[in-house]
Amino acid sequence: MNARFIVLVALLTSLLAFGTDAMLPALPEIGAALGLGDSNRAQLIVSSFMLGAGLGQLFFGPFSDYRGRKPAILLGLGIFIAGSLVSLTAQSFEVMLAGRMLQGLGVAGPRTASIAMVRDLYKGREMARIMSFVMAVFILVPALAPLMGQVVMLTWGWRSIFVAFILFAMLAFLWMALGQPETHKMRQRFSWGDLRRALTSVFTNGQTMGFAMVAGLNFSAFIVYLSSAEQIFREIFEVGTLFPLYFAIMALSIGAASILNGKLVMRVGMHKLITRAISALVGFSALYASALWLFPQLESLGMFLTWGVLSFFSVGLVFGNVNALAMEPMGENAGIAAAIIGAVSTVLAVAIGVPLGQLYNGSTLPLVAGFMVLGLSALLMIRLTPRSA
Repeated sequence: MNARFIVLVALLTSLLAFGTDAMLPALPEIGAALGLGDSNRAQLIVSSFMLGAGLGQLFFGPFSDYRGRKPAILLGLGIFIAGSLVSLTAQSFEVMLAGRMLQGLGVAGPRTASIAMVRDLYKGREMARIMSFVMAVFILVPALAPLMGQVVMLTWGWRSIFVAFILFAMLAFLWMALGQPETHKMRQRFSWGDLRRALTSVFTNGQTMGFAMVAGLNFSAFIVYLSSAEQIFREIFEVGTLFPLYFAIMALSIGAASILNGKLVMRVGMHKLITRAISALVGFSALYASALWLFPQLESLGMFLTWGVLSFFSVGLVFGNVNALAMEPMGENAGIAAAIIGAVSTVLAVAIGVPLGQLYNGSTLPLVAGFMVLGLSALLMIRLTPRSA
């Protein structure tokens, strides 16, 4: 196993998490600085970035198949840096959202092409194993990003967070440009007919699209949490500057699950593992939601953290496996497939997660109930999804 390759892929994919989570401690300050009256609207700083990331994959997937993984990653990093500059200098909320959308469009390059790089070199359970180790390294970024964002913000102001984004992207750009060879050796000249046939093969594959939907439902629960985490910890539990610590505890449970998944998936199999993990997520959420519904006074930081660690551990057993299952039937169309899977799952997650995040009402019940409903929907989709021979 190439540890250097795993770390590079983790760095490239973690730009998505870094661009999201480092912003969380700064949302109230940005909202105040840009004249927002409704604190829930600040959640759009997160969701606009995610929406851009989802849409951008539709371009970078075909681009990486025809021009190579390396050019796609380098172009995406350049666009991300441009979006960071727009947000850095924004004087209105609308310009901030435009910059965040541009950042998201750029981050789609490394996000899509790095997964395609893994598929170029591995497949099946071995790919799921590699993705689990990537996830384990990757998870350190979202675990530490809010703390990094808070330290940067308190030291130099919230705009300096975008300077940190630029420096992070430049590091990834140099490593990719100087240290990683191209993995996609079978590139062809661009043809609209070939592109149409590749798109058709992806969209008509029941396993690929079914598990893309499962990934979207799983990710939408994560979007709801990301959108409302800062409000929950600061407003309900009044943790103050300790918010990054509690956020890290939840995030690290995903990393622990990813490490364990790398061993379990070789013995249990991807399909059975994600079914059991999502079932556990539904069970934990149903118990906690019932308790909150019947006895609202029981809500406490300890109970929320217990539910969160157990639930996000379950989520961590799903991420790598569901993407590997969706990619499994795709070989020569790996780049386009990764793009469509990423776009479908991310746009679905934003479409579901943003309205659910806006339901925040000073209680954790909407979040927990949302996890339960989304988990049940994912289980239903798994049952309806055919498996390729």
